[in-house]
Parts: sequence; C-alpha cells; structure tokens
Amino acid sequence: MSLTRSRFSDILKQRILILDGAMGTMIQRYALGEQDYRGEKFKHHAFPLKGNNDLLSLTQPHIISEIHEAYLEAGADIIETNTFNATQISQSDYHIESLVYEINRASAELAKRAADKYTNRNLSKPRWVAGSIGPTNKMASMSPDVNDPGYRAVSFDDLVENYCLQVTGLLDGGVDLLLIETVFDTLNAKAALYAVQTLLDERKLDMPVMVSVTITDASGRTLSGQTPEAFWISIAHADISAVGINCALGASDMRPYLHEMSERCWTYLSCYPNAGLPNELGQYDETPKEMASVMETFCKDGFINIMGGCCGTTPDHIRLFSHIAERYAPRVPPQLIFKS
Repeated sequence: MSLTRSRFSDILKQRILILDGAMGTMIQRYALGEQDYRGEKFKHHAFPLKGNNDLLSLTQPHIISEIHEAYLEAGADIIETNTFNATQISQSDYHIESLVYEINRASAELAKRAADKYTNRNLSKPRWVAGSIGPTNKMASMSPDVNDPGYRAVSFDDLVENYCLQVTGLLDGGVDLLLIETVFDTLNAKAALYAVQTLLDERKLDMPVMVSVTITDASGRTLSGQTPEAFWISIAHADISAVGINCALGASDMRPYLHEMSERCWTYLSCYPNAGLPNELGQYDETPKEMASVMETFCKDGFINIMGGCCGTTPDHIRLFSHIAERYAPRVPPQLIFKS
C-alpha cells in the first residue's frame, strides 16, 4: 500500500514515528580510502572522489545497505536515501554531474529493498523510505562575495532544474516520501518545493513531503537570517505533511526553537538534532543515553510527531529513541483558524 498524505497523517495521529540517524557518521566507521570511493567503475576518474558519500551507492552498495539495515534493526520507521548531496551543483565538485540521476535512483532502490525486507518481517510495523533532498552548497538569496552583494552563485531556475533531476531519480527508485532537509536558505527550499510539486503533479502522486530547517547558531536564525517562525510562514503555503528542525544544534539547544514551532505550525512536527555540539576535533560526544533523556522531554511536553538523529547519531541513539516513543502520545497540531 502506497504512503499517501492522508495515510501518513493517520499514522502520525496514532504514534511518534522514528527517523533514522546519521549516514555520514556511520560511513566514517568504515574508514574508506580513495580507492574504496572509486571502486572499479571510477578507477580511472581524473579527479579525487574520497568524501563523496553519495557515490558509495554505486561503488559500495553493500555498505549503504548495511547502514540502512542497522537503523531499521534499531527501530527506525523511516530511513533516508543516501542522496544528501546528489544534485548536479554538489556533484560538480567531483566532476560527476552526469551521474546524478543514476545515484539517486540507485540510492532509492537500496533503501527501498532494506525497508521492504523489514516490513515483510513484521507487517504491523511498516517501514518507509524518505528521499533525502539537501540544500546544495550554494545560496540563492545571498551573495558569497562581500564586495558584490548583488551577485548570486545560483539562480532559482538553476536550483529547480537540479532538484527536478534529483527527484526524478528518487521517484523512479521507489521512495515513499520526500524530505527537503537542512534548509539554511529558504529560497533554495522554495525551489525544491516547486520542483517536487511539479513532478508529483505530473505523475499524479499523492506523496507526503517533509521540510526540515537548520538553525545555525545561538542567534536562533537560519543562515539567511530567518527565525523559525518566519521560516514557517515563508513555506506555510506549500502542501507539506510535516515541518521540523535538524542538524547544527544538539537537542538541548534546539528546545526553544522546537517549542516555538510546535506552537505555530499546524502541520506535524519533526526533530532530529546532532549528538550535541561538535568538539574541537569536529566529533560529536553526546551519548545515546544523554541525548535520549533530552528527546524524552520533547515527547513528554508534546512537541513532536517524528524524531530521529542527525550528525553524530548512530543506531544506538535511534534504538533508545524508539523505546521512548512507545511511551508517549504524539503531538496534536494546533488548529488553523482564519478570522475575517
């Protein structure tokens, strides 16, 4: 049975869903070198490929499958495709823009096989695949050159074209929903939403869409300067099933912004923070138990409908989140009331 928006809504009324944890953190555990990233297919590629995690869906698919299954085993209801940087803009750093469709489709197929495997083991706990749509490494609303504030490194139309190609691959690979995540520039997110809705309309698909913003620092704003409430107002016109916050902050630091969105947003709400703030070596030190204790307060206070983990989180984190979610009722979104 396909995951329609109404079915997704019905499920979110009944229980808190668990999203998976960090893909990059798990990939780091394999200590892969340049040749691992290249595989046989890119053995003679003229440019370095190490660090291109999305490419591993083609060159090391067994590793990506193992990571998906580790999160499913830990209790994740939704796993994300390994496609956070799978756009032509981001893949141009590695000179493999031509493989974007192939990467997205292969990544979706890997995740879908893993999800179906676990669904078939327990039909009372279906598992789904979210197509991960990252922000790219360019901003449409701000100039990267302080000496030329009118300059833009990318246009809205460029982003739409990039996202259309990515989403086409994800849909062809069989994802159940789409997740526009780690939004630091709302204009980029609007381009992604436009591309997503265009393709869903063309295919006559009634698929859930989620959007997750990132608050970059203690200022409580996105990189392009919006508060969580302003961000929500900017995208509230879109037909999305859930909105939320991920990355950048640890769970404790995310609380005031999550609380704000919980009171303002009439959609369902997601939360998947980092495992604390990075230390001086760029590592994340918050243990599963420490992070779970904070996430439990979000459940207890009725803030969330979907929870998971971002940078630094592992299946051990997700396992504890899954146990916590079973003990609490999901958030009830506030009713939207229009006054004349």
